Amino acid sequence: MEITSTAFSEGGNIPRQYTCDGANISPPLAWKDVPAGAQSLALVVADPDAPSGTFYHWVIFNLPAGSTGLPEALPAAGTAGAVQGTSSFRRPGYGGPCPPSGVHRYYFTLYALDTRLGLQARATASDLQAAMQGHVLAQARLMGRYRRS
Repeated sequence: MEITSTAFSEGGNIPRQYTCDGANISPPLAWKDVPAGAQSLALVVADPDAPSGTFYHWVIFNLPAGSTGLPEALPAAGTAGAVQGTSSFRRPGYGGPCPPSGVHRYYFTLYALDTRLGLQARATASDLQAAMQGHVLAQARLMGRYRRS
């Protein structure tokens, strides 16, 4: 399985428009080679470089297994049958990079699952990770960097 973005390449800089310094909209994402047995997909965007520990910028689950990506500027509601959980910003939907200092890494991790998850919309990244235990068929990751100027 592979996840990519037309907005930035693996290890590249995330453009300002997808951060708190810009429009703070989600970047376009595309994926392919989802395993045949997948029943749903989940996506987590995490910053492991945050001073207080990993900061979660986006939590989405129950994406259709047959989907091939997400468009730019996805709203926090009405996500094609998927559910957007609660980020570390304590709200649903995407929250862009906003590091207090230095360069931070942002991991967009896509999971192919052998089930649909029965989580509520307010589910956090921890809730999602616990629910995915034993159900991950494959995962793919895209890493981008951002430094505030």
